[in-house]
Amino acid sequence: MKKIITIIRPDKLEEVKQALEEIGCHGMTVKEVKGRGIQLGITESYRGNDYKVDLLPKTELEIIAKTEDVEGIVDTIIKSAQTGCIGDGKIFISPVEEVVRIRTGERGDKAI
Repeated sequence: MKKIITIIRPDKLEEVKQALEEIGCHGMTVKEVKGRGIQLGITESYRGNDYKVDLLPKTELEIIAKTEDVEGIVDTIIKSAQTGCIGDGKIFISPVEEVVRIRTGERGDKAI
C-alpha cells in the first residue's frame, strides 16, 4: 500500500476529484493548506503598492491506495491538475505499513 500526498491549485480540486472518481478512486482526505515551492511566492499590486505573498493557498489531497493502483492515480492527477504553469503542485508517494478500518477491524487492502 502507498500514501499519495498531492498538492494542487485550489481551483483544480473539482476536476481532480471527478477524474479520480471516474477511475474508481473514491477515498481521499482534502485539506486547505498554504505553502510555496521554488517560485517563492508572488508579488501583487494593490492601489499602487506592491505586496509580497510568500505563502500561496493550495489544496492537499491524501489518498491511500493499493500499490498496483498508484501509477493510474498519479497519471490521472497529473492530467487533471496540470496547467503547464509554475505552481501546479507536487505529488509525494510513500509506503504505508498498515491500514485498519476502525468500524470492522479489517486490515490491509480490505480496509482501504
